[in-house]
Amino acid sequence: MAYDGIRAHRPLIMGRRGAVATNHPVATAAGLDVLRAGGTAADAAVAVSLALGVVEPHMSGLGGDGFYHHWSASTGRAETYAGTGQAPRAATVDRYRAEGGVPNRGPLSVQTPGKVAGLAALHAAHGGRPWGSLLGAAIEAASEGFAATHALRHFVGENRAHLAADPTSRAIWLPGGQPPAVGDLVVQPALAATLRRLAAAGPEEIFAGAVARDLAADLSDVGSIVAGEDLAAVEARIAPPIGIAWRGFEVRQTPQPSMGFAMLQMLRIIEGFDLAALGWGSAALVHLMVEAKKRAFLDREAEAGRDQPDFAALLSDARAKAHAAAIGDRAAHLPVRAMAEADTTYFCVVDAEGNAVSAIQSINGAFGSGVTAPRTGILLNNRMSYWHLEEGHANRLAPGRRVRHTMNAPMVMKDGKPWMVFGTPGADNQVQVNFQVLVAAAVFGMDPQQALEAPRWTSSQPGQESNYPHGGGEVLTIERGAGEGTIAGLRERGHEVKVVPDLEGACSVEAIRVLDNGVRMAGSDPRRDGWAAAY
Repeated sequence: MAYDGIRAHRPLIMGRRGAVATNHPVATAAGLDVLRAGGTAADAAVAVSLALGVVEPHMSGLGGDGFYHHWSASTGRAETYAGTGQAPRAATVDRYRAEGGVPNRGPLSVQTPGKVAGLAALHAAHGGRPWGSLLGAAIEAASEGFAATHALRHFVGENRAHLAADPTSRAIWLPGGQPPAVGDLVVQPALAATLRRLAAAGPEEIFAGAVARDLAADLSDVGSIVAGEDLAAVEARIAPPIGIAWRGFEVRQTPQPSMGFAMLQMLRIIEGFDLAALGWGSAALVHLMVEAKKRAFLDREAEAGRDQPDFAALLSDARAKAHAAAIGDRAAHLPVRAMAEADTTYFCVVDAEGNAVSAIQSINGAFGSGVTAPRTGILLNNRMSYWHLEEGHANRLAPGRRVRHTMNAPMVMKDGKPWMVFGTPGADNQVQVNFQVLVAAAVFGMDPQQALEAPRWTSSQPGQESNYPHGGGEVLTIERGAGEGTIAGLRERGHEVKVVPDLEGACSVEAIRVLDNGVRMAGSDPRRDGWAAAY
């Protein structure tokens, strides 16, 4: 089935042996070079991940976290590798209450970074090339510089105050007091030196070696409460994905501490409706999907963060049918809780053997804490802002706990093999945009590029934002391309609609479809610096 209703601005990228889709051309080239040289999807993921941390620093890096979802063509098994740090041992509710709450930026917003642990575990299990051979593109981009894009200049400008507050960040990102001009070379010598040390000594060096000692000294000097013992305690969490059967597919997601289950719950809620009859982009379909999202987010708030979420109950027929039955013809007012924008990056890889990686990584807010560790050149996350301080909350702060994450890395299977590998950054918008992309591709037959460029919406509920202080208004944001009829129909149903220009909605999706004949179809989102390649 093909869909002719969306004309994409970018060409659909296709190849027979391998494909890579990331949020930056330099990272895509790094991954494709590894695949062409005979590397596995896991090898390419390492190269892409570390390159993105250099050329898209406002989204991810060594100072953040990541989730890596791998499917093995030889065994048919899937595993997820969560590289997520824990709350520092010195992080207590009382301490942060004395500060007036968890700050959204600055050194006290820094949580123990864990990305490299997840990436290392993925490579140890499925890599074919030596770790050190995969860091070349990242080292080159950091040492020789990469050209600043329009997107980078935009994010530096939006976060000028946070970056200017830290002397090391200010020197890198605000040379002469201004964001870099498009095409200016951004050089990060301290980060390049750290990457060279990781290439030579291995990934564990960042947690228990000389790099760890320098990073711990950096953290102390800038005023963070993350200590060397916190770095040494980081371990990857390896677990099978969670999943549901849905309309002839198996949709898989990353398990806790990811909140990816919310996407699966949305799909379950709409399963009994005739989506094709409603029509792609219609007010009726958008209304249905928005109302499903609202109800899934109520469960997300109540359950995500628990040590053992009851996924069987959350994704059960009974729960899905109860939510579906509650959806009416009018928009429901469903605040997530009584009364922040985060940024991330996503990429995906499929190699010549059919192995697949769905990956997402983040430093939380754009440029994270805004603080760069001076010795190591590592830009530090602001993930502490995801914690709650109130008694009894599922995501309440405690030393050594792992905070819940909006990051999720889905993979859709058909007949036991990957059918589509896709995902997006975008904090609380991630699962709802992934939800739309899958419906566009699986129900309406869109190819990846069409599904990524189709007009999208994002729903906000009061109190839904994951970043402290957990705000959020009751608004449905939708791109103008949805059409006047759809927008009017949503307003008639009681939605508070905010219209934004075409391709200015949230998120930046990357996707790879694998056809029955082996062709890999790759799509990239024009809303940021996304780029897809295949061979």
